[in-house]
Amino acid sequence: MKTDTVTLDGIDRSVVHALQLDGRVPFRLVGEVLGVSESTVARRYRRLRTAGILRVVGTLDGSRLGHSAWTIRVQCTPDAGSALAKALAARPDTSYVHLLSGGTEISCSAQTPTAEESEALLLHKLPRTARITAVSAHLLLDSYALPNNWAGPASLTPEQVAALTPPPLEEAEVSLVPEDRPLLELLARDGRASHAELAAATGRPESTVRRRLNTLRRAGVLAFLVDIPPAALGFRTEARLWLSVQPSQITTVATAMARHPEVSLVALTTGPTNLLAAVNCRDTLDLSRYLTQRIAALDAIRAIETAPVIRTVKRAGTLLLP
Repeated sequence: MKTDTVTLDGIDRSVVHALQLDGRVPFRLVGEVLGVSESTVARRYRRLRTAGILRVVGTLDGSRLGHSAWTIRVQCTPDAGSALAKALAARPDTSYVHLLSGGTEISCSAQTPTAEESEALLLHKLPRTARITAVSAHLLLDSYALPNNWAGPASLTPEQVAALTPPPLEEAEVSLVPEDRPLLELLARDGRASHAELAAATGRPESTVRRRLNTLRRAGVLAFLVDIPPAALGFRTEARLWLSVQPSQITTVATAMARHPEVSLVALTTGPTNLLAAVNCRDTLDLSRYLTQRIAALDAIRAIETAPVIRTVKRAGTLLLP
């Protein structure tokens, strides 16, 4: 369903914000904090999920497992963009696949668990066709803002945020085991799958599943993201920015951009530019103001390349499994 066929009211937006804070927060607690019934919260969630507007997705934080994160840019002929984007989106190791710049460029993210997998992805697994005119891959070295912390869904008061925010992560090392595969595969499809559903999918007792889920979450290995198109929240113009910043000022610029409400991603990368940003604006005029006012005020930026997102083929990514 198109996002313009569903209108989010205040309760809907509060539910989305609550799930951004904790994707598996009990609807009972959300209702208590919002001052509505548990059934109202559950009904609003089901409505948005059924409409294809909202998903909660279980994902692995590769940085906690020593994985490498990449951003990949694929230039292609205009007739090939859509098919190539769909091919990349079908891969289990990609996320946030966007068709950019009039359909002649694709941007996507990928995670690889080993150096060998990185080489295989970049040299052997990407689509091979004469209609691809250029491919570049850039390692993500650090992040200053991530989609799960984007301010776009924010609608709750500080007191409500505090009541719904889960405990801080623990400094614990956790390794994945093959038995985690069915658990993580189901959570990748439905991050709010019940413990009974997870137990049925894994063939393990519900108590075991509950403990393993809690262990992975507390260690920060397993995270739950709200997958919602920015347009559903009123941000109908998206763009990817590649910035060349004076090296001594990278942290200053990245930190400043991370505070901008329009920005859902800021990352330090390798390559000819050193910062990547994802920007969500109300419309093209809003994007123009962002570039000419907020970005222009950051003097350490030497050059900027802007590519509008014309279609999103895949948002929140899938899981990397052992």
